Parts: sequence; C-alpha cells; structure tokens
Amino acid sequence: MTLAPLRLKKNEDRRLRAGHVWVYSNEIDVARTPLTQYEAGQPVLLEDHQGKALGSGYVNPHTLICARLVSRDPQYQLNKSLLVHRLNVALALRERLFDRPYYRLVYGDSDGLPGLIVDRYGDVLVVQVNTAGMERVRDDINAALQQVIKPTCIVLRNDTGARALEGLESYVEVTLGEAPELVHLEENGVRFQAPILSGQKTGWFYDHRMNRARMQHYVPGKRVLDVFSYIGGWGVQAAVAGANEVVCVDSSAGALAQLKENAALNSVNECVRGLQGDAFEMLKNLRAGREHYDVVILDPPAFIKRKKDQRAGESAYQRLNQAAMQVLAKDGVLISASCSYHLARDALLRLLALGSRHLDRHLTILEQGHQGPDHPILPVVPETEYLKAFTCRVLPR
Repeated sequence: MTLAPLRLKKNEDRRLRAGHVWVYSNEIDVARTPLTQYEAGQPVLLEDHQGKALGSGYVNPHTLICARLVSRDPQYQLNKSLLVHRLNVALALRERLFDRPYYRLVYGDSDGLPGLIVDRYGDVLVVQVNTAGMERVRDDINAALQQVIKPTCIVLRNDTGARALEGLESYVEVTLGEAPELVHLEENGVRFQAPILSGQKTGWFYDHRMNRARMQHYVPGKRVLDVFSYIGGWGVQAAVAGANEVVCVDSSAGALAQLKENAALNSVNECVRGLQGDAFEMLKNLRAGREHYDVVILDPPAFIKRKKDQRAGESAYQRLNQAAMQVLAKDGVLISASCSYHLARDALLRLLALGSRHLDRHLTILEQGHQGPDHPILPVVPETEYLKAFTCRVLPR
C-alpha cells in the first residue's frame, strides 16, 4: 500500500531522529500536507522538510500528538505481519523474565506498538486500544494475538479516557471465547483473582510487581496499613509475607469484597480486614483513634492527570503522605508511590521531605522503585516512565 506523505517543518525531525516516536500537530508543514486531508488513524509516510522518509506511522489530525512512528523502515507498515513480529519480540522478553504467564505483554511505544496495551492472565488476554491508528487495525490485532499466544479469550477494555482524546467511542467487548468475570493470576508466589470486565483498567496492576516483592522484606511480624488497597495486591502479599495484621482501605465495597476473597485464597483471611471509605478521611479517623502501624503503604491513583492539575495534585500528595506519617509507629516504614507521569521522581521526594519536616520527623530513603521490566522504558521517550516508589524510614526527631 502506498502511504500518503506527512511532512514536518524544518528542523522538527530532530526529536524523531534522536529516537522519539511522537509528532505534534505544530510540527507539521500544513502548507504542503494539510492535516485536514487525513482521516483519523490513516497510515502515513513521515517525511522531513526536504521530503526524505523518516518512517511509517499513522496520523490523527484531531489530536495534539497527531502522528506516531511505527517503523523507521517505510516498507514495514502497521498490519498483521508487523503485529505478529512485534508480539513475538515482546513475548520473548516476558518469557525470559517470568516463569508463569501473568504479565503485561505489550506496553505501547516501548514494544513498538504505539497505542496498544495487552495484559496476560494465562490464556486470557485483556487489551486496550487507545489510538485511532490502532483501532483501524483492530481485527489484525485480534488475529495476531490468536496466532502468537493462542488464547482462549480476548477482552477489549476500550473504556479508557485516552480514547475520548482520540475521538474514539468507549466500549467493552469480548472478541474471542467467553470472558469470566474473574481471572486467576499469580504474583510473587501469591494467588489472586481479578475482575477483568468491571475492575480498574485491565483488572490488575502488574507495574508494581517488583516493588511489592521488595515490600515483603519489611512486613514480617508487623502491623500494616494498605491505603488505596483495591483488591489486595499489596495487602495480601504483606500478609503472606508474615505481617501480623493488615488493614486495607479502599472506597469501593466491591474491591474490598474481592480483597477478602483473595485473602482467603491464600489462607491469610484471619489477619486481613478491609475498611471502606475515603482515604484522607480514614487516615484522619485512624489518627483520632490513636491507631499506629509499623508499615504504611500508599499507592494512590494519579492525582495529576494533566499539567493543569499540578499544583492541586502536589498538595494532595503532600497531605496524603503527612497523614500517613501521623499513623506510623515511632520507628515506622512508609512506602509511598505515585503513578502520575507529571509528578517527577524528585518532586515526590521533595514532597516527602516537606511532609516530614512539617511534622518534625526524620525521614530517610531506604529504597527506590519503579515500574517492572514488563513495562520497559524508552530512554529517549520519557513519557514511557511514570511509576515511582520510595521506601522510607520515619523516626521522631
């Protein structure tokens, strides 16, 4: 297929040549290639200002990130053949890393498949198609996954906010087999069941796998508070690692019900209990009740989804961490995480320092964590790195 050219302005090819894979709408030479002439998701040949090919990709004239590079060799276009190849490359990495088929199989740009997310739960795949270019090859994605993985079930969880920005409708659809409400998975030797049709995102968050493994070293014989617990990824693993008591806080009754089931699945239900409510209010109530915990885990949702949320989001992170420190035992461990891309690692560190100074506490960093290796980072695409975690020791002055 002959690709329509999409030409960049002079010098606007520098970021692509340096390794990035995004093109912004203000970088396009609209005099030569008007964005209005393209359909959302249309395959294109990216060119520099002199007409030299930079590679193949796809365009969406209605978005700020108006084009994404798929291959630096123009002969390779986004079709089933390329999808199969990239899926095989992604699978080879995950099979090298993990001895059980529970992981993020595809992490968008980092796996050469911009706009595509695939999480694997054994023979069940949960897929997110987040761009118009990927939506255009939806059937090829389905066929390629069947060829490479041979799953019994494929679920499209196409209900993310990113799709609205791309002008795409929101829907959940089963494209292969029959989808169970709950799927089995294992992480760090602990068993879980996750809701793939109604749960958050794809039903589970594999990105904290390594951080949860490290957490287990701090909890044996301790009293643990897991805030924003969801279905127990942190809390149940803490209990299995030997915590004496684990209290899990979440606003969702359904999530806490599944937490209880996951605790029972691992025979730790006697030491795990849930508290339903707003995290800030629950921390306030626990402090008023003079409750103290040896380890407090904070894994909140993204408080800063857009740059305009920066000030309010940073304030929320500081208030949350201060509230957590106030329910820590005298020699306590705080595990503080953020999945907000717009909150840089050093910014979270600064907020932890501010919170500890405000309370006159002595805080030291014991460990730093980030997303697991099934969420690989492209060093020239900083947007692929979003997760950060600090394990802190908090002492009175």
